Amino acid sequence: MQKINLRELYPDVYKTDVFVDVAEEVLAVIRGQEQDDAAYERRMYRHKAHYSLNREDGIENDALNRPLTPEEILEQKQLREEVYAALMQLTAVQARRIYARFYLGMTVAEIARIEGADRRRVWESIRRGLKKLARLLDTAR
Repeated sequence: MQKINLRELYPDVYKTDVFVDVAEEVLAVIRGQEQDDAAYERRMYRHKAHYSLNREDGIENDALNRPLTPEEILEQKQLREEVYAALMQLTAVQARRIYARFYLGMTVAEIARIEGADRRRVWESIRRGLKKLARLLDTAR
């Protein structure tokens, strides 16, 4: 167990020193976050992003690699749910092959070898499944 000062972590909340014992894993996470924050500040300085470059064309986002906003996180979650629902409407073979190809990162040859199928058939099945997936997602919107 290590002692940390909550006033250092939350200066707006704690006006006096408050020491708390935390586990080594928690301390490692806190230190990692502090390092990430310092790296963010260095990137911002190196890319001259302390001057506002924001013209809504993505320059500042590319330079800073900023975290996602809650709205962006929600949009990604909704898109994942839509894709998952559409994926469940495909045949079991197509869904399994698309999942293996794009979620697990397997090659078409690996999928064909595991399933004992011809590589061309697997490729064609994935292609047809993606076309159907695109149609399902278009109709959902």
